[in-house]
Amino acid sequence: QVQLAESGGGLVQAGTSLTVSCAASGGTFNNYHMGWFRQALGKEREVVAAINWDGTRTSYADSVKGRFTISRDNAKNTVYLQMNSLKPEDTAVYFCAARGGVISRFPPGTYNYWGQGTQVTVSS
Repeated sequence: QVQLAESGGGLVQAGTSLTVSCAASGGTFNNYHMGWFRQALGKEREVVAAINWDGTRTSYADSVKGRFTISRDNAKNTVYLQMNSLKPEDTAVYFCAARGGVISRFPPGTYNYWGQGTQVTVSS
């Protein structure tokens, strides 16, 4: 079973950049496909980005495409979300998630493990 811990959230101004990280422990990290999700106050959780086990495939929500980049370092058991040109509508709690096992499609439709989240607030 893998445990996930996000970090790097904070309060930033619109137009700036921020990178959030997710450190994994308790499992073999490169056995997992990883995803970043976010949930704004009063809204449903939505997928932001996903990356496959070896980093060769990525996918993004249309709302962040061209601004956000997901990456992973399997040697450090960490997945990152670099966020550029941030907008106030990017304000949310950002969660990372892991999906183990064989998947029939990418990105995965479901994830097995979730972190506690890190708050990102973008001021206008």
